[in-house]
This record gives sequence, structure tokens and C-alpha cells, in this order.
Amino acid sequence: MNDSWTFVGFALLTALIHIYIFMLESIFWIRPLGLKTFRMNAEQAATMSKMAFNQGFYNLFLALAILFGLKLGDRGQILVDYAILSICAAAVVLIISDRKMLRGAFIQGVPAFCYLILRFIVPS
Repeated sequence: MNDSWTFVGFALLTALIHIYIFMLESIFWIRPLGLKTFRMNAEQAATMSKMAFNQGFYNLFLALAILFGLKLGDRGQILVDYAILSICAAAVVLIISDRKMLRGAFIQGVPAFCYLILRFIVPS
């Protein structure tokens, strides 16, 4: 695995953002922080709570894949790459599906895209 701290830093930042998203979607969804973050009222949140709970764990598993892959070093590179590619793809889908979600897609996607640029485009 590339030993650049910037490279690893974007991977770690991506993982931390997805752990935070897990907390918002699976723990704080129907609480004031979740309602404010996702601009919903309690009734809307209750209707979507099972979907959000599941989606939160999806984000947690992506974050854990990145962290575990980083821990494995060179042997875990494919795991990190796959998780981050999945996050980038999800950010693109979010933008395509609802332009109002641009901010959320930006928060999730930019560190992941920066990782990919360093990993595949910028020579090490």
C-alpha cells in the first residue's frame, strides 16, 4: 500500500465520515440531530426508520472495510479500493437521483474521490 500519509489520510477521513453517517442513520435518526441533519419531521423519520437503520449499517460496513484494509497493509489494498470505489459510485447515484442531495454526496464523495485520484492518477 502506498505509504503516503495524504493517501492514507483520505482513506481514514472517508471511513470516519461513514462512521458518522452510520451514527446519524442508525442511532440518531429519530432524535433531534437526525431530524435536523436530514431535514425531516418526526413522522417522516418514523416512516423511514427501518430503511435508515439498514442504510446506516451499510455505511458502517464500508468504513470497517476501509479500516481493516488499511490495517492489512498491502494485502488489504483491494479491500480499501473496493470500499472507496463503492462510496464514489454511491455519491454519483445520489447526485443523479436527487440534485437536492448534492451537499450530502459532496461530503461523502470528495474524500473518496481524492483517495482515488492519489491512488490511480497521481504517480507515487
